[in-house]
Amino acid sequence: MSLCSHEHHETLHGVHDHPNVEARLTEAEILCATSGARLTPLRKEVLELILSASGPVGAYDLLAKLKSASERPAAPPTVYRTLDFLLEKGFIHRLTSINAYIPCCHPREGHQAAFLICTQCNTVKEASAHGLIQQLDHLAASDQFNAHHSIIEISGICQSCSNKV
Repeated sequence: MSLCSHEHHETLHGVHDHPNVEARLTEAEILCATSGARLTPLRKEVLELILSASGPVGAYDLLAKLKSASERPAAPPTVYRTLDFLLEKGFIHRLTSINAYIPCCHPREGHQAAFLICTQCNTVKEASAHGLIQQLDHLAASDQFNAHHSIIEISGICQSCSNKV
């Protein structure tokens, strides 16, 4: 199930190019119910903040937004547990190079992606990394190395920022 109106599993696309936040939250609730998980109010609120953001958002930025919106703010460990849940369910991705979170428009567990991250405007584009992950798994297996997780992030300057120079 995906709310994308166009097919782009194998193409590069902006992670914030899907503006229908309410529909995406409904999709998340359905996917949680189907898997026997629960999209608690805090989980839903954190997901909504990530979906509504104009770029990657850090955990402490989320914490600050939650504090300003609630009379009973969440503690850092609670926010991190919430982020772990959203990562596990495939609703978001974590960009380790900038320690920030972005939405995934194809929520599903096990989704492997590659990211292009503009260091000037923080725009993030995502593409399927299935072929790359297979090559990395093959490389690891050739040395009998058991890989647990791979993240492919490429930092640089996007076309829009390059054109401004």
